[in-house]
Amino acid sequence: MFKYSLDNKRYYTLNYYYQKKYGCKVFKVSLNAGFTCPNIDGTKGIGGCSYCLNGSGEKVTTDNLVDQFNKVKEVMLKKWPTSKYIGYFQANTNTYAPLEELKEKYETILKLDGVVGLNIATRPDSITPEVYDYLEELNKRTDLVIELGLQTTNEKTAKLINRCSTLKEFENALTELNKRSINVVVHIINGLPYETKEDMINTAKYLSNKKILGIKIHMLHILKDTNMFKQYLKNPWHILTREEYVDIVCDQLEYLREDIVINRITGDPDPKDLIEPEWTLKKFVVMNEIDKLMVKRDIYQGDKCNKE
Repeated sequence: MFKYSLDNKRYYTLNYYYQKKYGCKVFKVSLNAGFTCPNIDGTKGIGGCSYCLNGSGEKVTTDNLVDQFNKVKEVMLKKWPTSKYIGYFQANTNTYAPLEELKEKYETILKLDGVVGLNIATRPDSITPEVYDYLEELNKRTDLVIELGLQTTNEKTAKLINRCSTLKEFENALTELNKRSINVVVHIINGLPYETKEDMINTAKYLSNKKILGIKIHMLHILKDTNMFKQYLKNPWHILTREEYVDIVCDQLEYLREDIVINRITGDPDPKDLIEPEWTLKKFVVMNEIDKLMVKRDIYQGDKCNKE
């Protein structure tokens, strides 16, 4: 049973995973390649997921990808001169473009010094057969991870947040990626409108029984100028307190397989955009509270996996 890590945590951290794999510090460098989203441009929906700040449909203009990468790398090199890097295509839906455009952008980052892989965030309904084939080839020559947004297994909530993709589409995408031995990290959100603790734990239990490399656990952020903010003003719902969030995450970790890498355990909202909850601005406090509660309960990731 997985019990300890380099970080002295009771769950399997991403830092520990990379240290074991590469023997050094590894950083994800977030990139905005200027992609849009089928839930923004009208293909699947309009306005994006209701919590999404970029749901206006405007295609954000950005710095050159190499310039974006080098700005981060220059800062990190000062502290960790022997570090390696993962190019993280993060903004919007990063497989939602013609294949040749995807190739050009991905390969540009892979050619940079110190880059050992790519993380590509996308929707489960936005990978074409030809892109699956390219990703399979790419996976043979770099450390490739596809990040899929699931958020919740509750289909009622999915409709409420305008996800515009189904659990079946998620399962289909995961099957295709699993067939090609491509590593998958799944995003979930705690505190979505009207969800119960049971709903959130059920999402974790569901994923624990899937072939995935890792998971990102977020707390819902209500941000200015989003559709969710408008909904919240009209019909407010309960926002999880820090204590409730910590309690739920600890329970989720117990139900997650011990080999699932916890890529994220809380979020990083921009203070200028955040409406609720303000406690999420203190990221390290939240992380410390999770550590303390796990010690208090004497629990580890995976303790309850497959025991119910």
